Amino acid sequence: MAKEKYCLITNDVETTSILNHKLRDKTGEYVLKQGMPRLLDLYERYDVKATFFFTGYIARLYPQVVQMAYDKGHEVGSHGLTHKVSQAIDVLPRSTQLEHLIESKKILEDIIGDEVVSFRAPAARVDKKFCEVLHEAGYKIDSSVSSQRLDMFFSFGSLNKLNWITAPRKAYFSAEDNIFRRGSSPIFEIPISALGFPYIGTFMRISPWLNRMTRRFLYLETLANGRQFNFLTHPNEFIDEERETDQIERRGSNYLAYLMGDVLRHKLKVKNLGIKAIPILERELQFFDKKGFKFISCKDLYEKSLQQKHFTKSI
Repeated sequence: MAKEKYCLITNDVETTSILNHKLRDKTGEYVLKQGMPRLLDLYERYDVKATFFFTGYIARLYPQVVQMAYDKGHEVGSHGLTHKVSQAIDVLPRSTQLEHLIESKKILEDIIGDEVVSFRAPAARVDKKFCEVLHEAGYKIDSSVSSQRLDMFFSFGSLNKLNWITAPRKAYFSAEDNIFRRGSSPIFEIPISALGFPYIGTFMRISPWLNRMTRRFLYLETLANGRQFNFLTHPNEFIDEERETDQIERRGSNYLAYLMGDVLRHKLKVKNLGIKAIPILERELQFFDKKGFKFISCKDLYEKSLQQKHFTKSI
C-alpha cells in the first residue's frame, strides 16, 4: 500500500506592504478585501486545508480576516504580536517573548472561540531555546525553522538562521534546549521546505522556473523518505495596491544589512505581485493534486505524528 504524501500550505498574515516596503494599516485592508478572498477561493477549488498564521496586530485591526479563514475550515495559528523588525522574537528578552506569545494567542482565541496551538515567528526568527517559551505559552507546534535553506543573508536574523543548515528535514519533536535539533520536548517542529533555495511564495514569484526545479528535487526526496512539503506564502503577495514612494525604508542596523535585507531584497520581492501571482500558485497546487498529495494543516500533521509515536511505543 502506497504511503500517504502530505503537503502543508502555510500562510503568514500581516500588514507588510511588499510594494512600499513597510508595515501599514492600509495594506491590512487590502489583505482583507483582496488577498484572503483570492487565496480562500483558490484553496477551496483544490480542497486545501491550510494553516494561516496571523500577527496579533492584524487580528486586532481586522478580526474578520481571522474569522474568514476559520469559517472555511482552515487552522488559525499565531504569527506573533507584531512584525516590526525591532521586536523580532530573537532579539527580545525571554519575559517579553512570553508576553507576546501569550497575548497573540489570546487575541486569536477570543476571535474564533477555539484553541490556537501553532506558531510561526515573524521572519522565521527564533533562537535555540525558544521551544521552552513556546511550551510555557501553551503552544504545541512551531514552523519557524527552514532546514538547509541558504538565503539567510538576504534577511534579518541571519546568525541564528545559520542553525537551519544542520536542522532535521522531516517534521520532528525538538530538543528541550535547542529547537534546531531533534529531541524529547513537547514542541513539534514542522520545517519550511527548502533545498538550498526556499520553497516559498516569494521565490515562486521571483523565479517560477527555479521554483519548479526546487519542487521537483524536493518531490524526489519525499518519495524516498516521506518528508512532508511545507510551502510558505502570504496573502499580501496577492494584492494589488498603490505605490506611495520609491524610497526604500531603512530597517537594517548597519549598511550591509540595509543593502542585503532592504534594498536588494525589496527589488527581488516586487516581481509578479498581485492577481498575476494567483495562476503561478495554482500551478503548484495542481502539481500536488495530480501527484496524490493530501493537503493538511499543521495541527493535522502534529496529531498524526502523536498517533504514530504512541503506536511505535506500544509495539
